[in-house]
Formats: sequence, structure tokens, C-alpha cells
Amino acid sequence: MRAMLLRRISDLAREKEPLELADIPVPVPADDEVLLEVSACGVCHTELDEIEGRTPPPHFPVVPGHEVIGKVVERGKACTLLDVGARVGVGWIHHSDGTEFENLSDAFCATGRDVNGGYAEYMTVPERYACQVPDAFGDLDAAPLLCAGAVGYRALRLTGLRDGEALGLTGFGGSGHLVLQYAKHLYPSSPIYVFARDADAQQFARELGANWSGDTTATPPAPCRAIIDTTPAWQPVLSALAVLEPGGRLVINAIRKEAGDVALMTSIRYEKHLWMEKEIKSVANVTARDVADSLAVAAAVPVCVEVETYPLEAANEALLSLRAGAIRGAKVLAIRH
Repeated sequence: MRAMLLRRISDLAREKEPLELADIPVPVPADDEVLLEVSACGVCHTELDEIEGRTPPPHFPVVPGHEVIGKVVERGKACTLLDVGARVGVGWIHHSDGTEFENLSDAFCATGRDVNGGYAEYMTVPERYACQVPDAFGDLDAAPLLCAGAVGYRALRLTGLRDGEALGLTGFGGSGHLVLQYAKHLYPSSPIYVFARDADAQQFARELGANWSGDTTATPPAPCRAIIDTTPAWQPVLSALAVLEPGGRLVINAIRKEAGDVALMTSIRYEKHLWMEKEIKSVANVTARDVADSLAVAAAVPVCVEVETYPLEAANEALLSLRAGAIRGAKVLAIRH
């Protein structure tokens, strides 16, 4: 089968083709696993973190990709939940211990980092971690919902927001454009303020219903009860803390932060950024329930997923474009085209 392989850590400032197109054997499902014929796989910023070593794979080579849509073509002998032909999705969680806090468990195993993922024509996954996909979405539209949507939904829940309270979103890419739509559905009376560097992203946010949008360092019309940060940088953290209302919460939705502007954090001031019982909370991975619940909410909205598609062999191009910040919605690899 065709697959894109990551063989080593790379510096994407110099390496323009970190992934190699290769022909590798089709995997064989274990007793509790299903084999998927992959039709689409989203491209996520976490892949950049894997490639550049901020959250490195434990072994090489590895097939990246954790926003996977596919069809069950073979079942392990212990599988009972999914029929051959079922359309399913696989997110960042490949498997874990099955507890309420499986996202925090030492048993957590990440799709496309710890095991082979969806930048390939086939992959395997334990049956209970393959989630059926609502018919409301085509394969390409559904792919970003498996991570950008699922972890964004978890971040939204972790804000503790109540309807009518102001929500800020800093960074407006694959996750942000979905979370805005979830928030408008779940908290219809809450104003939503979007912070983004790019003028096109600001305009896109307004098109999707944001009450206001401006630069990362801009001051919104009113302080925010909660802000979700989906960026790889530190400036948005500092700026968000400054515009939280007393008792507000900043939720950082990122596996890692890049070091480029970390020196800015030396300018943090307790009285401006932290006092008055402001909180900072991180998002760590997702659970299988997060994935299932977020898909149900996405179908209920129903969300409009903005995608830019690439063939499998153009995965490097998609990754470099993502790194450059050229984002409107989400990037998706069309594996079967």
C-alpha cells in the first residue's frame, strides 16, 4: 500500500520533504482491531510537532495522521461492534485504558505518533476506538472533525462557559472555525470574539458569525469569561490573559508550544495577567467519548467544514503550507481520489 513515512526528526525551516512516499505492507488487524481502507485524513499542527521533535514518535519509521476517515474492510475475530463496510473515523486517541480519564493515562497511545496513522491507504485500530461518522458529512468534510473538532469540543467544555458569557478564540484555523460553530449552537447568547494575525482569518471568523474579530494583541469590545488558545506561540497566551475578566479562564489547546517567542513570557505581570483569580488550563489529548460526542454536536449544528484538499503524495506541501500559516479552515489529504 502507499503511505507517507516519517523516518527521522527534521527541521522544517530547512527540510522541505520530511515525509517519504513508500510502498509498505497492508497491516493485519489483531483480534480486537478492524482494518480500515482510508479515504481521507486531515492534516494537523500536531504533525509539525512530531516532525520537528516537540512530541517525537517513540520509533521510526512511522506513518503520521490522526484525522482519519475510512471503511471497515476486515475484522479481528473478537470484534462484534462494527460490520464490514461501516464508515468510521479515528482521532488522536488510538487506544487507552478505557477509563473516564483515559486521555491522561500512561496507557494513552496516539494515532500517527505511537502507532501508524492515516497518511496511508490502510490502517488498523481497536474496534472500540473507531467511531461511526454521521451521514451529514462527506469523507473530506468529516476528517477534520476527528481531531480539530474533537479536541476543540473538549477545550470548549473545559472553559466552563455558561450561555451569555463572552468567549474568545485566539488562533483561527482548523479547530477554531469548528469551535466557533459549536459555541454558537451550545451558547447562543454568548458573544464570540476572535483573535487572529491574518486579516483573511478575521474576515472568515465574521462570516461564520463571530461578533468581533481583530489582531492577536487587540482589545475586544468586552473582557472574556473564557478564551481558547489554539496557537503554537506564546504571544497569544500573554494577550489573552490581559483581556480575561476577573475569575476568567484561559484554556490552552496545544500539545506543545514553540520556543520562538517564549522570551515574551518574561514580561508577564501578576497584577495584569494573573490576579483576580484568573485561571490557566491545558487540554491534554481526547477520550473516545469526546470524539463521539463532538461528532454528534457537529451533526446537530450542522457545522460547515471549510477544507482544502491535497492528494496523499502532496502531504509535504500541505504540511509546509500549514506551518507557514496559510490556513482557511482545514487541510485534508484525499487518499482515495
